[in-house]
Amino acid sequence: MDNKAILLLSAGLDSTVNFYQALQELNVILALTFDYGQKAAKKEIAAAAELCRQNKIPHQAMDVRWFKDFTQTSLVNSQSNIPTNMQIDNLQECTETAKSVWVPNRNGIMINIAAGYAEGLGAKYIIVGFNKEEAATFPDNSPEYLSAVNLSLSYSTLKKVEVKCYTTDFNKTQIVELGTRLQVPFAKIWSCYLDGETPCQECESCLRFQRALGRS
Repeated sequence: MDNKAILLLSAGLDSTVNFYQALQELNVILALTFDYGQKAAKKEIAAAAELCRQNKIPHQAMDVRWFKDFTQTSLVNSQSNIPTNMQIDNLQECTETAKSVWVPNRNGIMINIAAGYAEGLGAKYIIVGFNKEEAATFPDNSPEYLSAVNLSLSYSTLKKVEVKCYTTDFNKTQIVELGTRLQVPFAKIWSCYLDGETPCQECESCLRFQRALGRS
C-alpha cells in the first residue's frame, strides 16, 4: 500500500504534470476523470483516456452529473457564458470571474470519492493537480486546503489515505517547466473550459496555460 496511488486526472495542465511526476515515484493503479456535466467533459475524458492508454494506466470516467442538482455554474449551465479575456494578473477581476465558474465543494466531493477507491483498492495516495497561481482565487487549490483535507481523511479512512500534490507551491510557468523535464505531451492535454474542436484560447484556463507556455 505504501507506494500505490490513485490519480484525479482532468487532463488539464496541472493534473497531467502531476500524473507524469507520480509515474516516476509511485505505483499509479488507477486514474479517475469526473463528468459533473461540465461543458468540456467529453474532451477531458477523451484526453485523459489517451494519456492513460499511452502510459498503460487503467482509466475510469466517473458519472457525477447529479452536480447539476446543486449548481448553476457557468461550467455546467448551457445558458450561462464562461468569462473570457480577463486580465489574469488582476486579482480583483479574477476573484469576480471565479465566482462564475465555482462548483460547490467540487474538489472535496471528488477527493472523497477517490478516497473510497483508494482505501478499497489498497492505495495510500490520491494525486491531485493544485497550483499556487489559482489558489489565490480558488481556495481548494491551497496548501491549507491540502492539509485540512488530509486531516479529515485521517479520520474517514482507516488506512489514513493521503492527498498528495507535487505542484501546490508552483505557478503555471513552473508547472510547464516541470512538465517539460518530464516530457509531458502538452499537445495532448485539454485545459480549456469549453469543448470546441480546438481550445478557445480565451477562458481563464486557456489564458494561463498559453502564458505558461510563453505564447501570450
